[in-house]
Amino acid sequence: MILRRPVWAVHVFVVGLALHNFVMAELWDAGIHGDALDVVSAWKDALLLVCLVAVWVRVWRTFDWRLVDVLALGYAAIVVVWSILPQHWLDGLATHRGIVLGAREDLIPVGAYFLGRGLALTERELRRIGATIVATAVGLAVFGLVDIFAIPLSWWRGSGAPGWFHYQLGFSYAGLSHLPQNFVYNTGNGHVYRRLISTFLSPLATSYVFVVALLLAVAWLVRRRPSLLVWIPTVAVILAGLLWTHSRSSELALVLGLCAFALVRRSLRLPVAASCVVVLVLALVFVKAYPHVAPKTSFTTQEIAVQDKIAKQTGKPAESGFTDSSISSHWASLKAGVANVVHHPQGFGVGNSGSTAARTGVPLETGESTYTQLGSDAGIVGALLFIAWSLVLVRIVLPCTAWVGASFVAVLALALQTDVLGVPWLAVVLWILGGAVVTSALARRLETRPSYQE
Repeated sequence: MILRRPVWAVHVFVVGLALHNFVMAELWDAGIHGDALDVVSAWKDALLLVCLVAVWVRVWRTFDWRLVDVLALGYAAIVVVWSILPQHWLDGLATHRGIVLGAREDLIPVGAYFLGRGLALTERELRRIGATIVATAVGLAVFGLVDIFAIPLSWWRGSGAPGWFHYQLGFSYAGLSHLPQNFVYNTGNGHVYRRLISTFLSPLATSYVFVVALLLAVAWLVRRRPSLLVWIPTVAVILAGLLWTHSRSSELALVLGLCAFALVRRSLRLPVAASCVVVLVLALVFVKAYPHVAPKTSFTTQEIAVQDKIAKQTGKPAESGFTDSSISSHWASLKAGVANVVHHPQGFGVGNSGSTAARTGVPLETGESTYTQLGSDAGIVGALLFIAWSLVLVRIVLPCTAWVGASFVAVLALALQTDVLGVPWLAVVLWILGGAVVTSALARRLETRPSYQE
């Protein structure tokens, strides 16, 4: 039973992927480098593969194939074919390592989806996984808030995080001693403030978990009627964590997810609308007030020199608000990516876009947006298949399990300006839940289908 129906593995993914970067950084600091650390860090891929095989050995003979499954396999087939096509046919320059890394990133959601389809989670199992998600989000928020107020940036500079990101993963972060630059919020003129990164070592990835957890908390308030003495502090801590990540896109995605929730729960439109207003007001106030509520930090002399060079290349520094150079940069990147895909619809081959190209030192054809990266990796056909699969998936999941569907809506909106498939927590956990809910929705349709007797 442990291997034939490994529901426990979903809980392991929820917690383990949230801790992954922090643990890998600590292992680097402990002296585990190179191939040895690559093997350890592949635990998530190995576990997903083992569970997928164990589940599908049992269910493949009786599986009921639907359009959503065919679209998933069609997208996966395009990725595989574009991975083995000679790079020069597509004007690509990806290395063999880049092709493997890119294919893994593009295909993990498909594997996770079919694991969820095969698991066929019960309502009780889904509630338990939801509890693990909320508990994980609370832990992330508490750790992150303690970190930004109690642990100085200098500690992170001397930790294993720079080694993990720069030397192990190959990211060339220069402006913050090989730490990701989004560790801090730089308003220019020497004003630098910490952002909540938690164990993800990333404010963005952490904020995505908070968005999913908050949508789940709304669903629980509606359906389970939890004790407000527990629910209110839980939501307050997670929401505080989201605000201190200073991720405006995630805050807007949360509002969009709430709107999707209200779309299928018509009786709740008024309270959900009120929640949207509260989130928007809090986000606007917090964005404006962030320099006054966030802990201030500073660059080193060497970092200041690099930051000055970056500022000269990119233009004006960031400003407080929803319309600053960061937003403009995301918009410009999206437009450039769309134009690149339209003018080169066959794509460049897997491994020529996003973080994969950055890690392997090849020209970056497209960046940031998940959709334009897929268009670069697998051509416009691959990108369109992914979009079609996603839309059909949301259409099935949203009416059945609103918080999962709303989470997909929020994440697919975030995918316009960031690489959501490059966040393993989302690519594995959310797509497992999506696959499981599809199976549940199809089962419900069969149960409610009228029978006719002659």
